[in-house]
Amino acid sequence: MKALYFDYAATTPVDPRVAEAMAACLTMDGNFGNPASRSHRYGWQAEQAVESARRQLADLLNADPREIVWTSGATESNNLALKGVVEHLRDAEQVQGPLHIITSAIEHKAVLDPCKWLEKHQNVEVTLLTPDADGLIDPQQVKDALRDNTCLVSLMAVNNELGTITDIAAVSALLNDHPALLHVDAAQAVGKIPVDVKAWDVDLMSVSAHKFYGPKGIGALFVRREPQVKLAAQIHGGGHERGMRSGTLATHQLVGLGEAARIVAEEQATDEARIRALRNKLWQGLEAIGDVYLNGHAVHGSANHLNVSFAGVDGEILLASLAKVAVSSGSACNSATVAPSYVLKAIGRSDDLAHAGLRFSLGRFTSEDDIDAAIAEVSRVVTALRG
Repeated sequence: MKALYFDYAATTPVDPRVAEAMAACLTMDGNFGNPASRSHRYGWQAEQAVESARRQLADLLNADPREIVWTSGATESNNLALKGVVEHLRDAEQVQGPLHIITSAIEHKAVLDPCKWLEKHQNVEVTLLTPDADGLIDPQQVKDALRDNTCLVSLMAVNNELGTITDIAAVSALLNDHPALLHVDAAQAVGKIPVDVKAWDVDLMSVSAHKFYGPKGIGALFVRREPQVKLAAQIHGGGHERGMRSGTLATHQLVGLGEAARIVAEEQATDEARIRALRNKLWQGLEAIGDVYLNGHAVHGSANHLNVSFAGVDGEILLASLAKVAVSSGSACNSATVAPSYVLKAIGRSDDLAHAGLRFSLGRFTSEDDIDAAIAEVSRVVTALRG
């Protein structure tokens, strides 16, 4: 039995159509030039390819291509958004007093860690909103946490562990009469749910190509132009990307991102319906094992995510015993100790259930045979461990 891949939320395989487009940008007989080389055809062709990719991603997000800033991925985009907003206020606007950021206790570490850094180094106070038992953040929580000095609200559109979907448009509406900017980590959203920066009315949004069948190491930050959002650059050295992010652009990666965005725009609705049916079948099969708990909301969630906890088994042994099923553990390794998932703890799971939580994530290449095989293997392992 070959290993079954159920970790699409961690990364997706590059779609063969994307890989083909990328390969054409690598060698001497392809489009290998530096997009910043303006003095010859090789550079012009590379720049044209990069700008075509910018348009493809912008079209997917309902954005202006000039609002797309290339980065190395969502982690860099999150850092640029969070630190860039605060440092611009400190340096350009000469704001001296404490600033305030609102985020949630179940954000990705790529948001929580920059927030900790800003607390330590930039006199920023951070409010961590607590989700309900289903992993949802109520927009009213944001309104209740707002202060006069709140400069930024940062919430993920789709939670990376639970798959729960935040009502971003409702959060944005609550900020209409407040100067705070709204940043959305959409790494888990793009390619899984419809994403529309105009309908959501966001100021900043992070995107990662390898979450929607593009290559690793490339992503983007949406930066609203009207009204213009101003950021302090975090990487200097040439003033690329309208001064917000310097560095030679990787033509092949950006072409891959653009092609991946194009495919999502054409196929997402069909993919989502098929994947949701597979996810529901997987949940029914796992639930039948007994003493299995769904982590996250049964309705307000991504079709791609299924997070469950198995009572009566040791989490580490469970994960080690599922060598034939590639899933993500609800536990996070920290030095020599293994701590339960902070996301599962935040929604009220006990240490035992948080340790025994597994994230199954499905994708474009998941088949019905994969679902049947996963149900059989997990049932066999859990029954054996309980027995």
